[in-house]
Amino acid sequence: MAEGNGTWAFEPIQVYTDMAIEARDIVRGDAKEEVPGVRVKETQDQGVVVTEVEIYEEAAEKLMGKPRGHYVTLDVPTFKDRDPDLKRALMAKLTDQLKELLPEDIQGSVLVVGLGNWNATPDALGPRVVERILVTRHLGQVVPDDIKQRMRPVAAVAPGVLGTTGIETLDIIRGIVSEAKPDLVIAIDALAARNLDRLLGSVQIADTGIHPGSGVGNRRQGLTEESLGVPVIAIGVCTVVQSISIAQEAIHQIANQLADDVAFYDILKQMAPTEQRGLIDEVLGSRFSELMVTPKEIDMLIDDMADVLGEALNRALQPRLDASEWA
Repeated sequence: MAEGNGTWAFEPIQVYTDMAIEARDIVRGDAKEEVPGVRVKETQDQGVVVTEVEIYEEAAEKLMGKPRGHYVTLDVPTFKDRDPDLKRALMAKLTDQLKELLPEDIQGSVLVVGLGNWNATPDALGPRVVERILVTRHLGQVVPDDIKQRMRPVAAVAPGVLGTTGIETLDIIRGIVSEAKPDLVIAIDALAARNLDRLLGSVQIADTGIHPGSGVGNRRQGLTEESLGVPVIAIGVCTVVQSISIAQEAIHQIANQLADDVAFYDILKQMAPTEQRGLIDEVLGSRFSELMVTPKEIDMLIDDMADVLGEALNRALQPRLDASEWA
């Protein structure tokens, strides 16, 4: 974080979020200048805010707790209103962003991995997206040549979680990659956020791979190019937020509103985020901080988001097929 003299102290902080943009905001704090080693670009169109975060220096990587690479966040805070026009706008933006990351040669094969537990709705996004993927790897010998020449080989799998399979997800995917030999892996997972507005309203795309469970304190072995031997694109959607993040936000808002009138809130306002967290832990106990919160409409929202991601992936992976051929 920035020190009083305007310089930056490169001391890693504990980041309780899967979102690169939130990690950047935590590190940046109230500083006006950008975090050294990080580039940020923001655009907005049709109600979708697109924020690109590039971490390009090792010091920034350590400071933010995120691997060096390119992260794109698409924010649609009103997604929970279930506006069909907004869903189409998000799908179109996602398709465009994915096309920029995919190889132009459609002959290369892709493995789509739906991470998560299909028995727990907030964690079921990955498996539900896999259900909507046009799987084509096995069709090369049975479709007409005209379609075969325009069709990318795509396979999809939902490997489950360690608690239900007894096998590390990385081990399962590594075995599949070894046998199927895809040219690219796309991993989809549910993410944890700090901000309530991001619940089912933020999608993150990253070229750095993914570490399942990292945002909820249950970090598993990562699906990355280093661990799998092929490039990995990660797509994540915020489905849960830590309860302690809600408490911290409440304290922040109350302090901002009442600091001028009540001395106690002025003290709270001046406390660092780590000090506020310590206060919350002391008052409410560690069990409260371990709770994860999700919207009550999670079932419908997960299906809505799975529809958006599934269609965006199909359009991006099969750009030469007409929608009627894969719908």
